[in-house]
Amino acid sequence: MKLLKHAGMSLAGVLALTAPLYAQERASVSIDTARPGATIDPAVQGQFAEDLGRGIYGGVWVGPDSKIPNTDGYRNDVMQAIRKLNPPVIRWPGGCFADQYDWRDGIGPRDKRPVRVNVTWGGVTYDNSFGTNEFMNYTELVGADAYVAGNMGSMTPHDMQQWIEYMTFAGDSTLADMRRENGRDKPWTNLKYFGVGNETWGCGGNMTAEFAAEMHRRYATFVWKAGDSPPITKVASGANVDDYHWTEAMMKTAGRMMDALSLHYYTFPGSWENKGAATGFTEDAWASTLKNARHMDELITKHSAIMDKYDPEKRVGLYVDEWGTWYDQEPGSHPGFLYQQNSLRDAEVAALTLNIFHRHSDRVKLAAIAQMVNVLQAMILTKGDQMVLTPTYHVFDMYKVFQGATPYPVDIDTPRYKHGDIDLPMVDASAAKAGDGTLYLALVNLNPDEPAHIVTGMTGTARGRILTGPKMDTHNTFEAPNTIHPVAYEGTSDGGKLAFDLPAKSVAVVAVEQR
Repeated sequence: MKLLKHAGMSLAGVLALTAPLYAQERASVSIDTARPGATIDPAVQGQFAEDLGRGIYGGVWVGPDSKIPNTDGYRNDVMQAIRKLNPPVIRWPGGCFADQYDWRDGIGPRDKRPVRVNVTWGGVTYDNSFGTNEFMNYTELVGADAYVAGNMGSMTPHDMQQWIEYMTFAGDSTLADMRRENGRDKPWTNLKYFGVGNETWGCGGNMTAEFAAEMHRRYATFVWKAGDSPPITKVASGANVDDYHWTEAMMKTAGRMMDALSLHYYTFPGSWENKGAATGFTEDAWASTLKNARHMDELITKHSAIMDKYDPEKRVGLYVDEWGTWYDQEPGSHPGFLYQQNSLRDAEVAALTLNIFHRHSDRVKLAAIAQMVNVLQAMILTKGDQMVLTPTYHVFDMYKVFQGATPYPVDIDTPRYKHGDIDLPMVDASAAKAGDGTLYLALVNLNPDEPAHIVTGMTGTARGRILTGPKMDTHNTFEAPNTIHPVAYEGTSDGGKLAFDLPAKSVAVVAVEQR
């Protein structure tokens, strides 16, 4: 194995990466390039930016008068970091916040916008300085499509339709003229997705599945493109975790009136009432979190099977538009802000989950990790004018090579990682060919203590990057922002075959040059 020191890497990180690999477990990986799968939609690496805690205010947006360097009110450091990820899509304004949001509050002169109470998240007030124009302009600046979640819980279909007209109509109308008066002449052309409600089984209305399906039929009728604007993907509010009855009812009653159906699933080591800490956790919490992350595969498989009954052509996408880790909030942080640290464990969850999405590329066409900045499993954390990139950010940066790639089935013969009554495969992998013909391979070692020696059926070389650290909860802080980040990584040879020495608790992505 060759591991090259990255400038600025901590001594602890270097020592962890260069430790002797004398106790390696052996595994093998075989890639079936004769059976290409459906293209991995770039949108599976989508982001979620709810108006929650410091996700928008202080995270994405500081206002044009802030002393923090900004462009038209958007934090420069955060914007540049998000742009580097090639974000395919950003979802806003919620989440639960969407069904209390009146879009008219967030347009027009900022000093005249009403101050409202965020009754869902913390009971704090917000001044609506970040609204429709600010969000849509931001998506353009970072190169992302927009996914707007509509209010089906407390507003009318007419309100929803008028919001779409405001954003997308190029002709002469009162709403289009209002948009022009607010500083935007041409309509936005990147409104690709519109959520017809959110979590209608809970904060979006506490509906039954049958009632929600009828409501979707009603509201979706009024989600139509204005004039010559691009088509809008109608996303129905789907199931919470394993509520398979919900998927059955939605597909049976409203399947023909949707383009996609959502699925929400959060990963935590403990129970909903006692989720566990983001750092300082035990191996019990490490193992249970990774086990629960892998449950995503079963959920997608079973929800997809129900969708196949009503949609065998797979016209309707399954959108996992809320996923990620959810821990107890950081001590001292504001109740309801869902602010948590982000460690190497979260990086493993992100990699395992993205690999699962790759394996279900025929049905999973969009996903949105929760959330982009300062909330739950965030890409970025901020404090005042400081910013740190999290281990999850680095995984998304490494995995962006899979956007639009063609996946191949991967057969893994792996030892097991066993801890207590938890029994998991030690090695997970994903492989895909990018548009330029490059074969990319992602490898994950779930074992926090033992390295793995992985032999492939290929000949050639491989170079890329690896993410690991000395402890299970290795993370970046504002005082030490570069404690964990990717370093250069290369494959080796075993009997003439391409092989990899994969350290414990690591994620690697490499480009393979076959001979």
